[in-house]
Amino acid sequence: MKRLVLLGASGSIGTQTIDVINAHPDLFELTAFGVGKNIDAARKILATNPVKLVSVQSEEDAAALRKEYPGVTVLSGAEGMRDLAVSDYDVLVNALVGFAGFAPTLAAVQSGHNVALANKETLVCGGSLIYRALKEFSRELYPIDSEHSAIWQCLQGNKKQQVKRLIITASGGSFRSLTRDQLKDVTVEQALAHPNWSMGAKITIDSATMMNKGFEVTEAHWLFDLPYEQIDVIMHDESMIHSMVEYCDHSVMAQLGVPDMRLPIQYALSAPDRLDLYEEHPLDLAEVGTLHFHKPDMRRYPLLGLAYQAGKKGGNLGAVMNAANEAANLAFRNKEIPFLSIEDIVITTVLKAPFRELETVDDLNEANRFGWEYAQSLIKEVKKTK
Repeated sequence: MKRLVLLGASGSIGTQTIDVINAHPDLFELTAFGVGKNIDAARKILATNPVKLVSVQSEEDAAALRKEYPGVTVLSGAEGMRDLAVSDYDVLVNALVGFAGFAPTLAAVQSGHNVALANKETLVCGGSLIYRALKEFSRELYPIDSEHSAIWQCLQGNKKQQVKRLIITASGGSFRSLTRDQLKDVTVEQALAHPNWSMGAKITIDSATMMNKGFEVTEAHWLFDLPYEQIDVIMHDESMIHSMVEYCDHSVMAQLGVPDMRLPIQYALSAPDRLDLYEEHPLDLAEVGTLHFHKPDMRRYPLLGLAYQAGKKGGNLGAVMNAANEAANLAFRNKEIPFLSIEDIVITTVLKAPFRELETVDDLNEANRFGWEYAQSLIKEVKKTK
């Protein structure tokens, strides 16, 4: 029985993690969970998984839940999430969105816990700090992203020194068939209509800009300890191959499956064992018929190229890039800026950032502050011209 703490329980990954836990009650037990503002989701989880420790975003909501559930300890804010991360359990499932996911991951590792990670920003922003902590405390990260889970599965039984390259697949997002001219007037609603996956709003927009894929390149660098020169991206329309590993003899191992995040979530919790997946969506290649691949155009997706550049240079640039993207992504979702301004804002912010090595969490917080504030200044300028 693995005792799990789940952060981001009301989001897409969080709800599917609950599905996996409930499908295997003899193997997994939810001991605590955290949500943001979705208090109704917290109530639903408590109805099926009566835990004794919960954290929510606001103290007002926490006070209300304490009255409803007198036997439950209800915490709030960033401190509440951190307290969950250092509580008594076996594996932390971090499904938070954004920079907020970094601190609980680091706290979990430093308190002796392994982490099943769905929060990309943890490694994009502070990969060097997490890597150092993993070594110091002899802990492990288990990837939940479908691409990194696929790579992890393809590496099983093989020697890392025989890996030639990792090949991360990309759907291209909602606007993969549009030219840059056609992107000028796209709407938020159009951007949120991903052709293959059902995901949260932020990550769906990140998929449309390919910022998400750039984040995944950085994730792969830290998860598998390989240089950026050995990490490639290939466009794959159907999202049936989730990623591949090429070995020194040119053999290519691929992991295939229908777009269903329950599979990588479940594997992160059960590996190296495989469990029955009760959400029954088997892959039928005869029905799929044809799989398509093509190289990504860095001029079409400049944020993917930026992620490679920032990752190779290292230091504080990943955190600056992430913060600028969080700000611009949110501004677009709030209909304050046009879609293509996301790229302009993120690229300009990274180019203007003073480079610093990332030695401490304070360095990380400063990089995050600079990226957010500089991007906000650019957003204000764009809003003036609308």
